[in-house]
Amino acid sequence: MSRKHKPMTRSQNMAKIKSKNTKPEIYLRKLLYNLGIRYRVNYSELEGKPDIYISKYKTAIFVNGCFWHRHENCKLASKPKTNTEFWENKFKKNIERDRRNYSALSKFGIKVIIVWQCEIYTMMKNENYRNTALKSIITEMKRQENDSLLEKNKESKIAETTEKYEEKNYGIEK
Repeated sequence: MSRKHKPMTRSQNMAKIKSKNTKPEIYLRKLLYNLGIRYRVNYSELEGKPDIYISKYKTAIFVNGCFWHRHENCKLASKPKTNTEFWENKFKKNIERDRRNYSALSKFGIKVIIVWQCEIYTMMKNENYRNTALKSIITEMKRQENDSLLEKNKESKIAETTEKYEEKNYGIEK
């Protein structure tokens, strides 16, 4: 079986693949910025260094490449035909690391949103899809904020009820 590339050319191709500031990331960041949403890029103080971190909404957005992070049922997540054992181990480790990072962020109360590379490409081509996807991302971010506001409101009502109960004492001696 002949290879499409010589080993040196393949190595050069792989070296050109960036891990941050990719076109899909930059595209999404520009859309969010134009909507007035401010964020941090590759925030290293959080687990997994999210591509976009929006502190106002405690939301981490990961722009995942379909190939590297194995987007299910996506044509961009093709399997390499050579050195398959190496690639399977590599992809397995990527997926495990992603799960650990998402779990760690969730434990800190940070909402995790994953946007796939193929979704961004569709957003670039289709304005209706872009608007729907952006609306969905923003709704998800704000849902997190509303949930935490409801929780704080619930906690304050419990505290008020406890204070009233203690004030009246209801004939219970301390």
